[in-house]
Amino acid sequence: MSMITATTWVPRGFAAPFPTKYVFDEDEFERISSLAKLQLDDAKDDLEEAQNEQKEKENDTSGALDGLKTTDEMDDDLKEYDLEHYDDDEQEGGGDTMAMFGNIKNLVYHEENEDDPYITMPGQDEEDDEREELQILATDNLVLAGRIEDDVAHLEVYVYEDADDNLYVHHDIMLPSIPLAVEWIDLPAGKADKNAKGNFVAVGTMEPDIELWNLDVVDSMYPDAILGQGAEDGAKPKKKKKKSKKANEEFHVDAVLSLAANRQHRNLLASASADKTIKLWDLNTTKCAKSYSYHNDKVCSLAWHAKESTILLSGSYDRTVVAADMRAPDAVAPRWGVESDVETVRWDPHDPNYFYVSTENGVIHYHDVRNAPSNPLETKPVWILQAHDESISSFDVNPIIPGFIATGSTDKQVKLWNIQASGPSMVVSRDLGVGKVFSTSFAPDQEVGFRLAVAGSKGAVQIWDTSTNAAVRAAFASKVPEMHGEVKERLVGIEEDDTDSDSEEGEENDDEDDGGESMEE
Repeated sequence: MSMITATTWVPRGFAAPFPTKYVFDEDEFERISSLAKLQLDDAKDDLEEAQNEQKEKENDTSGALDGLKTTDEMDDDLKEYDLEHYDDDEQEGGGDTMAMFGNIKNLVYHEENEDDPYITMPGQDEEDDEREELQILATDNLVLAGRIEDDVAHLEVYVYEDADDNLYVHHDIMLPSIPLAVEWIDLPAGKADKNAKGNFVAVGTMEPDIELWNLDVVDSMYPDAILGQGAEDGAKPKKKKKKSKKANEEFHVDAVLSLAANRQHRNLLASASADKTIKLWDLNTTKCAKSYSYHNDKVCSLAWHAKESTILLSGSYDRTVVAADMRAPDAVAPRWGVESDVETVRWDPHDPNYFYVSTENGVIHYHDVRNAPSNPLETKPVWILQAHDESISSFDVNPIIPGFIATGSTDKQVKLWNIQASGPSMVVSRDLGVGKVFSTSFAPDQEVGFRLAVAGSKGAVQIWDTSTNAAVRAAFASKVPEMHGEVKERLVGIEEDDTDSDSEEGEENDDEDDGGESMEE
């Protein structure tokens, strides 16, 4: 089984022209040793907790459950790891060294020996070839995709070469759990210099911690920083506190469902979790600056206001949307209600007085933020649209072309919409062969403003140049005057669609100019 759960774009010009290979030096060895020891401490704590729970069950019941290992059997299984003496100085390999890296300091490179053809060192030509293979041009975009395949989770870093119709995996990053949210950030974690720039990604998974990775380093073993209870100073390890499962002010205790980087206050990253809280992180300190509890169910989507940079829009499974000022956590924030669980919230980048909400019932709501209801049950949107018969699992608003939005659904359809003064009208509906659609995201740059990244349950990423679709060209010709003439429709992906049914269906739908049911209030 392979599926892609989330994607996002990296704007042009931020990736290093020649990403560096990961260097495992002595400092990195010490950092990883400390992080690994923390994980081992966690494992020991979990084991101890499980043993205590088992003892309680044995005391509370007349007999032990069949099939469960006894405490003695569990201890026997762990004897080979000698966890009790892990910290002892006399332990072979050193108490502060991970077993898997115990002999790392004894490893040496063999000098090139002309008499032994089997012992060689990489030549300069090989290094130059490898460096050239890693090169990223200023005209390239990166596309980040969270993938789960056979219970192994990782983040794939794609390079998209628009002029050459080429999309390929540049490198990937191993993740601890199923990725649920991927957000690009341009500030190095832990750097207090507000002018510093970087090329990093924040990843939220089924685990409560948020990992930050440097995209300009290939083959990294551990994240550059961790936001959450798992964060520790690798150079100065200390005993971790016992894991907390109760929502608190310092870190998440359940899956991270959404991430939103503040583009004006670049050190701020907001996160939403299944623990019903929103956390605001300071990337300079990698600590939680503030925690908010605006919802009484899982918080699944976040979006910062483009102009009022401290206003954060949040959507929840409690069927409400809140627009709150992060500077005034105790103030009563305006709240809107919808008919089912919220899936995605987005501000209108072309008119910041409005925002969109997509829901599990396949409905799009368009709201005027100035018309907040006194009671969420009495919410009156500007218009609503029944865009899909199934859940709108992905939704995005084009940042370049006004009134251009895309919806993706578990019905496997991607639909493009033209938002006009009278309301929305469907431009085209397509099955792009990605299965159930879990992610649709528009490119952030003017030169590739019509490109849409689409991914889903089949594990394929497709880049759709929507400007090559006849219906799209007709719909937005007045908004983008340079669109004229006929072009061949273009779809770029690593896994091309093998069937003709999708393209035939798309051709049939190209002429449609209206779809769904919209209603103005």
